[in-house]
Amino acid sequence: MAAERVTVTERVVKRERLVVAGGLAVIALLAWLFVLDGAGAGMSVRAMSTWRFPPPLVPASNESWPAAYWLVMLAMWWAMMIAMMVPSAAPAILVYARVVRHAQCQEVSPAAVVPATWFAAGYLLAWLGFSIAAVLVQWGLERLGLMHMMMMWSLDAWFSGAILIMAGLYQLSPFKERCLRQCRMPAEFLARNWRPGVGGAVRLGAAHGLYCVGCCVMLMALLLVGGIMNLFWIAGIAILVLVEKLAPAGGYVARITGLALIAGGVYVLVAA
Repeated sequence: MAAERVTVTERVVKRERLVVAGGLAVIALLAWLFVLDGAGAGMSVRAMSTWRFPPPLVPASNESWPAAYWLVMLAMWWAMMIAMMVPSAAPAILVYARVVRHAQCQEVSPAAVVPATWFAAGYLLAWLGFSIAAVLVQWGLERLGLMHMMMMWSLDAWFSGAILIMAGLYQLSPFKERCLRQCRMPAEFLARNWRPGVGGAVRLGAAHGLYCVGCCVMLMALLLVGGIMNLFWIAGIAILVLVEKLAPAGGYVARITGLALIAGGVYVLVAA
């Protein structure tokens, strides 16, 4: 029986990369399914999705948020961030798993069961923090009459244009470039910031997650313009993030996107 257990363990270890990648795929898939189902908000994602930009101006009747609605909005934002960011974070998580396994084989680090889980947990905690801030911003914008409570998109052309221009300038900023470099080179990030143990894995994942938040924060702010639950915007931003972080020319794509966003913002302001 013991020999059988060892054999099973060895098989899992040999296929650890597939196990971790499969786990990440399942997490991302479940998050996407949750979003497509309305993220618990009881609304039709199809009704809140539109190709039109700026989104159509519809009568707004913003109401106060019940306590339960805050939790629904937090779950919605966090699920979206998981769905959008886990695919682009997968290379960093897989690199971490490989480094830990190598350290264990060299008896430098104690054995652990799927240690990449803790790194991934830290990464997702960073996006939970972002989601809490995003919910507060959404609530404030609704109170100011700048966002539609039901459709969850911008009602004000000046607000939309300002966010687009700010996002474009952010795409061209040195801070964006620095954060994007950390996301594009996970091996270098791990070598420079390595911490052992479970606590170290969580902190390391959270640190990498914060770089990704810094890299993508203004891209996520675009959801406040085009629609938080607008699937066209969600999918478009997710693809852009994936290209920026994984494609060889990702840095150039970020700059080109910045110029396009600035141009789009100017157009919206002129047409207002």
